[in-house]
Amino acid sequence: MDNRKRRENKPAVKKEEYAVVLDYLSRGYVKSDMSKFGGKPIAQAIGTEQFTLLELAPKKGVDLEIQDTVYIGKGKRDKIYRVLGKLDFENLTATSRIELDYAIRDIVEANEEKYVEFFNKTEALSTRLHSLELIPGIGKKYMWDIIEAREEKPFESFEDISQRLPTLADPAGMIVNRVKQELDTTTPRRGKNKYYIFTQPPRRAKNTR
Repeated sequence: MDNRKRRENKPAVKKEEYAVVLDYLSRGYVKSDMSKFGGKPIAQAIGTEQFTLLELAPKKGVDLEIQDTVYIGKGKRDKIYRVLGKLDFENLTATSRIELDYAIRDIVEANEEKYVEFFNKTEALSTRLHSLELIPGIGKKYMWDIIEAREEKPFESFEDISQRLPTLADPAGMIVNRVKQELDTTTPRRGKNKYYIFTQPPRRAKNTR
């Protein structure tokens, strides 16, 4: 019974419906060992819901553009033939790594209400650590400043946060930095880095659909 309750209470993993193209390789990877799909057109992309890094195969005759948002859900797709699987951070191309910052920020800003809600409602993880402290640049002092400010009045926007708390000049950028930390599988997962608040913990890549 207890195990069943735990399964029922566990939040469902949301499937990515849309993804932003980070890099498009019309002739596939230069290194044959990068992917089992070598030699075929391939795109590296990031999901807009949980920032999942993905490899995508475009439909025949379709050329993708960097920073394009493409539909990858289970309905009819206009540009993507197949979601090949999840992508490890260390296998991102140089172009993808450059574009990653821009893509994440665009996603965060496009979903401003969702991430402002994080500042408004996120709670403590333990008696010693609050979720707010997982955001780069937020320590105990700023954490309490945020909590006191949101108790007076919930934040309405990123601009509202930065105006009421000038020390948080770029709250969207702080979220971006946290997302990048969670995606980076090249760093040890210790301390604050062991938590995932905006992304899914990495699993072995597999063909999903």
